Amino acid sequence: MDGKWKAILWSLLVVLGLAVLALGVVTGIVIASVESIYDLDSLHNRESALPSQILDRHGRLITEFFSDENRELVSIDELPRHLIYALITREDQTFFEHRGFSFRGTARAAWNLLTNQYVSGGSTITQQLAGHLYADRTEFSVYRKIVELWWALQLERHWTKYEILEAYLNRMWFGHGNYGVEAASQFFFGHSARDLTVAESAMLVIQLANPSLYSPIRRPNQARVIQSTILNRMVQNGYATQDEVDLSLERYWSTYDFTRANTSTAFFEREDRAPYFSEYIRHQLENRYLLGSLNINTDGYVVHTTLDLDFQASADRHLRAGIARANSIYRQNISSRVSHGDELVPIIDLLALTFDLETMEVGGEKARTRARQEYQERINPVLDALTLIFGTDNQDELRHLTRAAYARKQTESLRSTVEGALIAVENDTGHIMAMLGGREFESRNQFNRAVDGALEPGSAFKPLYYAAALENRVITPATMIYDAPVVFRTDDGEAYTPLNFRGEWAGPVLVRNALSRSMNVPSLKILDMVGFTSALDISASLLGIPEASRARRGFERRYPVGLGVVQVSPLEMASAFATFANQGRRLTPIAIRYIEDRTGRVIMEPEAELRREERRSGSAQQIISPQTAYVMTDILQTAVQSGTLVYARNVAGGFEQPTAGKTGTTQNWGAAWTVGYTPYYTSAVWLGFDRGRNNSLGVNQTGAITAGPIWSQFMKDIHKDLPRREFVRPEGIVEATVTARSGLLPPADYAGRTVRELFIAGTQPTRFDELERFEREQAPALVGRLRANLDRSSFSLDGDITPSFRSDLDLSLNLDMSFLPERDGAREEGDGTRDGERTLPDLILTPGSFPADDSGINPLLD
Repeated sequence: MDGKWKAILWSLLVVLGLAVLALGVVTGIVIASVESIYDLDSLHNRESALPSQILDRHGRLITEFFSDENRELVSIDELPRHLIYALITREDQTFFEHRGFSFRGTARAAWNLLTNQYVSGGSTITQQLAGHLYADRTEFSVYRKIVELWWALQLERHWTKYEILEAYLNRMWFGHGNYGVEAASQFFFGHSARDLTVAESAMLVIQLANPSLYSPIRRPNQARVIQSTILNRMVQNGYATQDEVDLSLERYWSTYDFTRANTSTAFFEREDRAPYFSEYIRHQLENRYLLGSLNINTDGYVVHTTLDLDFQASADRHLRAGIARANSIYRQNISSRVSHGDELVPIIDLLALTFDLETMEVGGEKARTRARQEYQERINPVLDALTLIFGTDNQDELRHLTRAAYARKQTESLRSTVEGALIAVENDTGHIMAMLGGREFESRNQFNRAVDGALEPGSAFKPLYYAAALENRVITPATMIYDAPVVFRTDDGEAYTPLNFRGEWAGPVLVRNALSRSMNVPSLKILDMVGFTSALDISASLLGIPEASRARRGFERRYPVGLGVVQVSPLEMASAFATFANQGRRLTPIAIRYIEDRTGRVIMEPEAELRREERRSGSAQQIISPQTAYVMTDILQTAVQSGTLVYARNVAGGFEQPTAGKTGTTQNWGAAWTVGYTPYYTSAVWLGFDRGRNNSLGVNQTGAITAGPIWSQFMKDIHKDLPRREFVRPEGIVEATVTARSGLLPPADYAGRTVRELFIAGTQPTRFDELERFEREQAPALVGRLRANLDRSSFSLDGDITPSFRSDLDLSLNLDMSFLPERDGAREEGDGTRDGERTLPDLILTPGSFPADDSGINPLLD
């Protein structure tokens, strides 16, 4: 037994000796690589700073990213104490006790990770600073941790705790291209770090861990949660009182401007030919490619992108003009509404005063509205300036009032200013060719609606589930659907009654015309036929929305989804339509082709990696069949040739390339869309409001009229001098002549209008249209029988005929049925029909007495 324990002891000593030896070797390497451990301020700056260049696809300079050379380094003595308290609460609670390394902090971090309660990491503030200055923090290795620890010990030996804090706060990365607490404070809050509040201090220190995850600009909800956690922890540690924290937090979020600058001051001091795209590239670099201590502002990278500056210039020109035109029309609409209302104000006020009806008095409310406007535009700026110049005993309260007024004015602007976005991608590659996220890129307008917008697409969404219906062989372009008032019911019994634009109804209509003319009821009937499961799954797949995000984005089993009541971005819509042009294969947008370092060495190739991933995915890239994509494209070409995009096509003077597309107008005319494509490119245009979804552009501003011309003129520009190219027609597509009224085969003696239609092989109709023969041979006798029976009053047609039923007969049979008696009111419950279905009495026609087409839809009943 003693011999066994001796062997174990000797083994442990050998292992320990080897560990010490290894540690000595590594330490020796570290020491050998150090020129002077006393020159701590210059080692991290051995190479001169070079800006990173962002180039377009032809090698032309878009912009440069460089650091803010004039930024101010703030002394630790000038910073508020609660910033220091927030920092050590979040990052290193034993900072003033340890000598560079904390066993307690490491153990706490491990426990937080195990229990999924992450609040702070395991590295001390000193270790983080050492890693930032002297190590590559993108490398996760024992060697890197030893290097960090070595330098942390050196920093602790040569600097005081407050010198370490000052260096840390002035050098660390706070996200959005900002280094140092002063630049970050100016960036997020518009004032110096010297004036930070408790809530602002907490918000800044959480950026140190993960600016992408906790940015109050990109993820305000997540940022608010962790901010509250830090503030509560500060109260527990005695660094702040509960009242102080609550007041500061309330003031922070009540006055916070969600559109405040999301790029540094240096960003606006540079020339930029595509600022929305550049900021998109910056975000990609900082959060996907150049991580850790790699600095895009000083390391001199050359980023080769997919953008075409010629396309960008055209997009900028047409979108600016379109937004200006939309705002002008919107203001005219508002002025018209207000002027009509003002005429009645004196009369209503007189009645209110005469009869003491306070709730009727509107003049007072209008006066209050004008007073608020006067205060915000004239008084508030003066009050704010006087407060800053002279100061008062109640300066904090007055500053709060002025900030709140500014925030209120900004919110009202967001609700009443028409904004816009445009995105264009190349169908073959997914290259982003042009990107505009708004009308003007400035300090208070940097939200990229083209990429980050959660916008309702309206009727522009319809082609996605039409494609699902084609893919599942539920419909063909010649399937006849009945367009008339209808009530849909969800699984839980909720009723939904859609209306068409202007409340017009067309009766029997073929699928091709239903989509090209954007009819709501036929579209929702198609959604009902294909089923929510397949419709939502294929639509979301076309958009590239992962399953976990679909419910949050509105992809639920309810009929308003069919009218585009979901949340998408213009980039997602462009990607979905580009999939049609790409023969049904998934199209992944990409903005960066490859990245070079300052020596010209290629260090990253995002596009090459994407192509490898696509090859590995194989058949999973095929969302819909090439046949479905081709038929869908052919239908959408009708929208350009004779549907809702005719006006836009004419504005552009026609197209040289085959062109397909769809317009969209959201509920209450709140936003206007156009999405369309050629064999070369796909683009999407959106115009609407940032806030105030109940606001309306006006009935005179729709997708066809407002967004369509912007889209068509841009598409006309970017296709100049390109050789004509056709959409790829796959095998398995057949053509057949069908009747224009029913979509069935015309009989030999058919005298009506016929059309040539496309079908996926095996879905073409096999039955003949007998409606004309019925009208010619049987209808007159039927009408006579009806007259005779009504004259004798010998039978009842299940109650009197409703006006809409008579109109249905007129539309279906082209007969004068005005002699039929009318009945007001809705259908009685329990009469054996489905909601939304009108059946003719058995005496006239039974469901089985008229041939249905291959889709199973009776042309007289749907």
